[in-house]
Amino acid sequence: MPRFPESLRSLRHRNFRLFFTGQLVSLVGTWMQSVALSWLVYRLTGEATLLGMVVLATQGPIVLFASLGGVLADRVDPRRLLVITQAAQLLQALLLAYLTLTGRIQVWHILALAAGLGLANAFDLPGRQVLVARTVDYDNLPNAIALNSSIFHGTRVLGPAIAGITVAALGEGWCFLANAVSFLAAIAGLLLMRLPAWVPRTDHPPVFAHLLEGVRFVRGHRRVRLLMILLGVVCLMGMPYTVLMPLFAEGILRGGPRAMGLLMAASGSGAVAGAAILAGRSRIKGLEKIAYIGAGSVGLMLACFAYSRVFWLSALLMVPVGMSMVAHMTSNNTLVQMLIPDEMRGRVMAFHAMVFTAAMPLGAVLEGFAAHHLGAPLTVALGGMGCLAGAGLFAWRYPA
Repeated sequence: MPRFPESLRSLRHRNFRLFFTGQLVSLVGTWMQSVALSWLVYRLTGEATLLGMVVLATQGPIVLFASLGGVLADRVDPRRLLVITQAAQLLQALLLAYLTLTGRIQVWHILALAAGLGLANAFDLPGRQVLVARTVDYDNLPNAIALNSSIFHGTRVLGPAIAGITVAALGEGWCFLANAVSFLAAIAGLLLMRLPAWVPRTDHPPVFAHLLEGVRFVRGHRRVRLLMILLGVVCLMGMPYTVLMPLFAEGILRGGPRAMGLLMAASGSGAVAGAAILAGRSRIKGLEKIAYIGAGSVGLMLACFAYSRVFWLSALLMVPVGMSMVAHMTSNNTLVQMLIPDEMRGRVMAFHAMVFTAAMPLGAVLEGFAAHHLGAPLTVALGGMGCLAGAGLFAWRYPA
């Protein structure tokens, strides 16, 4: 067995190494496509409104169908499910690349393909959570979740950087093609895994009854319910600050696009650091404290950032914002996964994904509206105070 430091102990498991490597390559491509797609839409139309429509087309199917994805993830072999969803995303990226490179791309193509990507993700997200739990033993699951989070946030910094260079040198189509090729690594990793034989359920309850079983579990499990509520508060009131970042970079800090890039890079570096620190933990005990301290810290740091008028101070504050955000997200995800039985994992984690996916776009719309009437600083500060209040209520209500 390969030797790895304690913070990377999950990589001692061959199956998780294959999953980790495949996702690392694939997520770089995913972030490249995300940045290139936004640039393509703006280049074709010059309308910022359409950027929001692309996000809605991508996220909407996840909110609508993730619950069904969770039911399916609990009823079928998650590896086969992921091979299908990753192949669907490969085809989506390949078609997007073909239409762009041949000059045939139109806005309706982009919206339709974005909706197709969202539909694939509605089944991919819960399937991925179920599969990760099968690649490691119970003791290493928290570390596996933290490492999975670290590559998500690490590629969020690396992918856009590569995309910016590629778009400038070759155009958006080559970013889409690179994303299509990256899915081959993910699919290869899935196919090379040596997993125990999948044992399907002997009973086959109706889909709706199976779905309601998951709803009843979340409603009746106080800890899981409180964790999802806190996640919703942070995603609704804290995370949408990124939508207002251009206003701070240009209108308040007077730095333009370069300032915005540096602010987001500072947030991303903090996120990577937070995930790396959590990966080094060997115990579950205390994660609930990290969850609410992380949420409260996000709120406090955002409130401070909102009224900073000095660029270097604003950039410095973005580091703990990113670190606290990923500390909350990772500890929240880990706790929920450790609290649910394997046979409920797909459905419960689908609800977890739906909270994240629905709350963030809604928060972005509300913060945009509030910023128009109240100004960006007060809007971000109020969102931060909401996170702080949510963290306090969680700490009070969460069972010891």
